[in-house]
Amino acid sequence: MAKKIKDENGNVYVKKKPFYKKWWVWVIAVLVLFFIVDSLGGSDKDTSTKTGKTEAKSENKSTTDSTESNEPAPEKEVPVEYTSALKKANSYAKLMFMSKIGIQNQLTSEYGDKFSPEDAQYAIDNIKADWNENALKKAESYQKTMSMSPEAIRDQLTSEHGEQFTQEEADYAIQHLNK
Repeated sequence: MAKKIKDENGNVYVKKKPFYKKWWVWVIAVLVLFFIVDSLGGSDKDTSTKTGKTEAKSENKSTTDSTESNEPAPEKEVPVEYTSALKKANSYAKLMFMSKIGIQNQLTSEYGDKFSPEDAQYAIDNIKADWNENALKKAESYQKTMSMSPEAIRDQLTSEHGEQFTQEEADYAIQHLNK
C-alpha cells in the first residue's frame, strides 16, 4: 500500500512501495524461474524420447527391408499421453532412482500422475534404465541419510510398501553398497 506523507508546507505526497516489494513481481519471478529450470531439465528428457523414436523408425525400416516391399511402412504416431508418461518415467528413474514397479504405480496413482494403465505400460516398456544401479543409489541414500543396516535396506528395497525393487536388484545393491 502507498503511504501518504505530509511535508512542512502541508503538501501531501504518496510514497509508493519499491517494485521488488510488490507481490506480483515475486509471482512473475517464481514463474520465470520455474520455466527456466523446466526447460533445462527438459532437454535430456526430449533427447531420450527422440532417441527412442529414432530406434523405432530404424526397426520399422529393417522390417520393411526384410519383407522386400518397395513401399515404406506407415509410421505409427505415438499418442501424446504415451510420450508424456515416458518422459515422467525417465525423470523418476534418473532423478529419484525409482524401481520399475514404483514408477508404474506412481504414473497410474490417483494421488500421483493419473496416467492410464496403457500410458504407464508404454512408458515401462520403452524406458531405458539400469534398475540395478537405481537400487544401488537408493541403498546408498538409505545408508547415508538413515544409517540403516544392509538387511534393513534390503527389506526396504524389496518391500511392497517401500521401493518395490526385485530381489535380484536388491541383492545387487547390497553387494555393491560399500564399494
